[in-house]
Amino acid sequence: MHALAKDLPLLNAWQRDFPLCTHPFAVLGCALDRPVDDILATCRHLLHTGTLSRIGGVFAPGAGGAGMLAAMAVPTERLDEVAAFVSAHPGVNHNYERDNPLNLWFVITAADPTAMERILAGIERHTGLTVERLPMVRPYRIDLGFDLGRSTAAAGGITLAAITPVPEPEAGLAALAEQGLPVVAQPFEAWAQQLGWTEPEVLSVLARWLAQGTLSRFGMVVRHHEMGFTANAMTVFDVSDEQVDACGEMLARQPGITLAYRRARSKNWPYNLYCMVHGRERGEVLALVEQAAQEASIGHLPHQVLFSLRRFTQRGPRRFAAATPTKARHA
Repeated sequence: MHALAKDLPLLNAWQRDFPLCTHPFAVLGCALDRPVDDILATCRHLLHTGTLSRIGGVFAPGAGGAGMLAAMAVPTERLDEVAAFVSAHPGVNHNYERDNPLNLWFVITAADPTAMERILAGIERHTGLTVERLPMVRPYRIDLGFDLGRSTAAAGGITLAAITPVPEPEAGLAALAEQGLPVVAQPFEAWAQQLGWTEPEVLSVLARWLAQGTLSRFGMVVRHHEMGFTANAMTVFDVSDEQVDACGEMLARQPGITLAYRRARSKNWPYNLYCMVHGRERGEVLALVEQAAQEASIGHLPHQVLFSLRRFTQRGPRRFAAATPTKARHA
């Protein structure tokens, strides 16, 4: 683990509710009784070592652009080659090997569905392999951060509300929020200068996005592998369409569940309810998945537990990467 014990309060407390103010790192320093220069240096170090992916926004599904979970059955002898080709696409932000015949799983984002489909079709043409397309139908719990002090990491509340998309004039700020906040004394002022806005306008839009659910959270985005959460399992269930929403909402409320969502089935993949557990020990993760499934009344249904074996890439999504700064005002 790259992070020292003294950095856990910083990483844990500020994954959400990062201060939206002129001097946010000074606020963190006051809260943790540490000098602001120490906070800035620590954040830079955590970014450099990869423990911290970025300090920025995690947009809710439907906030803008297009996203898709995709999977491929890749012959073992070709896995490294195909995974490298998939990871090379800028829109691919997560790419993992999982212990299943459908062994390569990746998340892709793009400016719109047409652009995303063009990338997926290109992957199929280049590899000669089928890409299973598994679009999200409904989120029950999406990226609300991790409790790094636990052996299985779950934190935050449940998100079920309808999402307000990012308006086109604000897409430039969304692109910056995806890239991450500069680790300087007045980072929001730096963003304002890039956009041609004022700092109060930047802070106002970010606060509105959080209030309306466009942003799931704004704060520290931690790399779970680097923090010791290496036993990570995606569990998939085949639930009737009539019951899946009720079961999904119940599953999302179980201790240790970090992600839960409904996805469309594909011809070769009958599962429609997904959840993630990020843990340190495989046995503990399996026990937690079994307990959560029983509590959600789906333990008896067809399901599979797919542990991640290798991480080929993990980076922030770029749904708004094509956006250019605009001088439109948002007072």
